[in-house]
Amino acid sequence: MALFNRHGLKGTFNLNYGMMHGGGGWKNGSVSIERLQAEEIAPLYAGHEVAAHGLTHPHLEQLPQPVLRQELLSDRLGLESLVGYPVRGFAYPFGSYSPAVLEMLAACGFAYARTVGATHRFSLPEKPLEWDSTCHHDHNLMENAKKFLDRHAAGDPSLFYVWGHSYEFDVKNNWDHMEAFCDLIAGKDDVWYATNMEILDYQLAVRGLQYSVDGSLIRNPSAQDVWVSVEGEAVRVAGGETVRL
Repeated sequence: MALFNRHGLKGTFNLNYGMMHGGGGWKNGSVSIERLQAEEIAPLYAGHEVAAHGLTHPHLEQLPQPVLRQELLSDRLGLESLVGYPVRGFAYPFGSYSPAVLEMLAACGFAYARTVGATHRFSLPEKPLEWDSTCHHDHNLMENAKKFLDRHAAGDPSLFYVWGHSYEFDVKNNWDHMEAFCDLIAGKDDVWYATNMEILDYQLAVRGLQYSVDGSLIRNPSAQDVWVSVEGEAVRVAGGETVRL
């Protein structure tokens, strides 16, 4: 977290509430991985997003419906008691899911869910409950970062989304890889560094804009400020306001 905070980056962190009590951890080869405890969560992730990952990290598609519901809701409930805001994001344990899992996620109030898929593209999610990233942090990270910055410099709307497990840096002893990435990508005045939920909420606000027939008026019924491009210029449409172009 110190690395992200130092560079002004935002992250979304998926946690298993049912696995953060009583201490313990596991070993990956010769590396010992310690689990975070409940009292550490709120101060550690302040300014970022905490999202769910299943109460006990099971293969969700293998669970009976009542157990699946309990896994999802209990994780949300526990994490919300720690962070003090609605937990609306999710990441699939083991990357596995099914149509029944998608239905249950929506029924349990989740707005999005990240997969383990990587597109190596820079597009916004078309199916938020099946949200693929651009890449894993150990798979062509720097190459994709440079491509993203080139696209951004050319004025192309782009989203660069990296996923991974923090313990992997200890296992592979490659924290310097993430340091180099942060040095490259951070500090751009015209790049928005955001959590998953911030991105999705903004996307929903843009989709909710209301236009007059002749296109001269735009009303923003949401509380979220948004920007639209008008003849190559960025125009702010504040929450609750109508703008004449």
